[in-house]
Amino acid sequence: MKRILSLAFMMVLLFSACRAFAVDVPYLTGRVTDNAQILSDDARKSITALLKAHEDRTTNQIAVLTVTTLEGVSIEEYANEVFNTWKLGQKGKDNGILVVVAPGERRMRIEVGYGLEGTMTDGKAGSIIRNVMTPHFKSSDYNQGIAEGVKSIINVLEGGEEPAEPQAGSSMSDKKSGFNLEAPDMSMTERILLGAFIFGIIGLFTVVGVMTPGMGWFLYLFLIPFWAMFPVIVVGTTGALYMFITYLVAYPIAKIILRNSDWYARAAKDLKTKGRANIGGFVMTSGGSGGSWSSGGGFSGGGSSGGGGASGSW
Repeated sequence: MKRILSLAFMMVLLFSACRAFAVDVPYLTGRVTDNAQILSDDARKSITALLKAHEDRTTNQIAVLTVTTLEGVSIEEYANEVFNTWKLGQKGKDNGILVVVAPGERRMRIEVGYGLEGTMTDGKAGSIIRNVMTPHFKSSDYNQGIAEGVKSIINVLEGGEEPAEPQAGSSMSDKKSGFNLEAPDMSMTERILLGAFIFGIIGLFTVVGVMTPGMGWFLYLFLIPFWAMFPVIVVGTTGALYMFITYLVAYPIAKIILRNSDWYARAAKDLKTKGRANIGGFVMTSGGSGGSWSSGGGFSGGGSSGGGGASGSW
């Protein structure tokens, strides 16, 4: 089991590394590169004029890029690669900002150069995304959303105030009902890979618990906090709540149904008479607390990220 998990983890790292090398950086055509063709000619010219005037006043270099799709690459990784390839900002000042909008994934990011991180903090960039750009993007008004976002960025860099947070009442009215996937900023590919890892682990424990007489009820209680928290990372709070309720209800029902099967009865008898039973490839042994299990497996993992700015979706 340990060898299988180690191999799976290495495959995830290899796949991520391959994606990093697969980032296709567009050709820089100007201060506004509208490859997704979501801006009108007037909007593009107006935004370009704003960015040029700001650069003339401050030397800060701001660029806007729209792409149809990220092709499975995270918005953070993509924006960072484009920023460094285009070399935004002056040498020694690192005073560049890149605004990336990917309508295909409904994702956007404000990538900030090191020299401007003290002024355009992650919090301020996130505020511009949430309070200025997102409301326009939700109504497919990309012209106004990008234009207002650029104006807000310029306002912050030139000493103005960041956009105010919306009132509590209005924010509540904007929330959608139903299955809401409000999860951390990740691409769909990352969610699938992380979900396979997380649900593979707790799912395996769940199956073993359902199939194991006696100790299975201990695993039922033991896994409750894991099913309550881990799914939030992949499917968000609402999705995690649905999965948690499903676990609480389905696990006991499955055990009650399996309790009447012949192999379950044999396993219970083996645990009682022999002190051990083979269930699904796992050797279960009885103990003072009702039972224990052994598979010889384990898992570990980790990651890191960097770069200032903020990301969002609509």
